[in-house]
Amino acid sequence: MRLVVFVLASLVLMTVDHRYRHLEAARATLSVVVLPLQLAVNAPFQTAHWASESLATRRSLMEDNDRLRQERLLIEARLGKLADLEAENRRLRDLLDSSARVGERVLIAEVMAVDMDPFSHKLLLNKGTRDGVFLGQPLIDANGVMGQVVHVNPFSCTALLITDPNHALPVQVTRNGLRAIAIGRGVANGLELAHLPLNADARVGDLVVTSGLGGRFPSGYPVGRISQVRTDTGRPFAEVTVEPAAHLERNREVLLVWGPGQAPGDLARGGAGS
Repeated sequence: MRLVVFVLASLVLMTVDHRYRHLEAARATLSVVVLPLQLAVNAPFQTAHWASESLATRRSLMEDNDRLRQERLLIEARLGKLADLEAENRRLRDLLDSSARVGERVLIAEVMAVDMDPFSHKLLLNKGTRDGVFLGQPLIDANGVMGQVVHVNPFSCTALLITDPNHALPVQVTRNGLRAIAIGRGVANGLELAHLPLNADARVGDLVVTSGLGGRFPSGYPVGRISQVRTDTGRPFAEVTVEPAAHLERNREVLLVWGPGQAPGDLARGGAGS
């Protein structure tokens, strides 16, 4: 009986509330009271969802950072290679400009190795008799004379630089035509004009070029500039030092030169002297 009365009363209250909204204020108050409980119940689920999203975002950021780091290293490596290629192209353009100034037949060769002996200045080049290289063939770069071929194989050759103590080169001073022999001093930045008298007209800054005497080097190739002149009355000759014009320690490509009237292999039986 009580249950029936309770049900009927509830139905009456629901009907009255539906029509007249008398319980709206009570419902709002009850919602405010229940809200903290709802938040407390939902908090663990929201925290777990936030943590999951945060971990996923952090993992994604770490993966992106790793990928970007690898891409940066790859790009830097490529930029370094591009810089090296640009420098190589610049050197080759200089060599081609030099060959145009020379006017004779030339061949570009690449330096394969450098003699590690500090008292021997030699280069190993990747051209040989198959390319027409011959003993005594002049070797130059875009700036001046470098040396000559002293040993040749079918696929490679060895060149002796002008700074080697065993190398001698007939030269002359362009300002006054003074002739001399430039001898290597065994150091990369020095040649010596041998047996010049104390009163020889040699000045610091004078340009020294090949004289063409001896028939090994065509005349007019730049050799270097006089960097020092010392005249000691206690010595029979003046001490004249020449700084080479060629970049002997920096070249990776060089020019092998054929003189006027020479064809590849013409001097294949020639010697290696200067």
